[in-house]
Amino acid sequence: MPVRIMPCLDMQNGRVVKGVQFVDIRDAGDPVECCVAYCEAGADELALLDITATVEGRDTMLDVVARVAEKATIPFTVGGGIKDVATARKVLDAGADKISTSSAAFRTPAVIAEMIQELGAQRVTVAIDAAANPALPSGYEVYVDGGRTPTGADAVEWAKAVDGFGVQTILPTSKTTDGVKTGYDLDLIRKIKAAVSGDVVASGGAGTMAHFFEAAEAGADILLAASVFHFRIISIPDLKQYLKSRGVPVL
Repeated sequence: MPVRIMPCLDMQNGRVVKGVQFVDIRDAGDPVECCVAYCEAGADELALLDITATVEGRDTMLDVVARVAEKATIPFTVGGGIKDVATARKVLDAGADKISTSSAAFRTPAVIAEMIQELGAQRVTVAIDAAANPALPSGYEVYVDGGRTPTGADAVEWAKAVDGFGVQTILPTSKTTDGVKTGYDLDLIRKIKAAVSGDVVASGGAGTMAHFFEAAEAGADILLAASVFHFRIISIPDLKQYLKSRGVPVL
């Protein structure tokens, strides 16, 4: 199967932002303009994450979702503050193709089953924020609340549980490598890919085209990045050409 390239628009106060290890946030532009640019550049999918919705105890900004949906020509996934079927349905009704849930899914796993039953498995992504913790069997711990709160739970065991609900896409982000541009957490990708049957998204740490190749080699089906695309360090056409030249099939 070809890998898919997925730029990620992290949203705060209606703007695209990017941080390092979930903090040190800086502005990266207007979400609609970013969406149009990525669609024209040949991105395969788009992620829109309202990064402070859960912490601020509010729903995703539906007006932003609707404006992006109007211009999007590729499937896009929306996450942040999606805590139940009703919230998820509002986001899909605003024009998103898929929703992503993280903290709510961890705290109330039954929500995953309800979303799949009501919305369809193909429209539900579960995101897992993880950080290295050698005390746990896999070496990784689940974090919630936008990567702020450690849970004590093993990230790979949680991924297996998520997979058991029939989730087709799991999006693990390594808190350790997020925004650092030193490469994806390949060990995390390998361990989660080996534990689940669905697609795995590589997220957190891309800095060079070689990093995307390494993530594909580690088993990632979707290659997500933000900074390197937003700040024009890597262009999507160049990246796809590079991956093809190294034997990785792309769309």
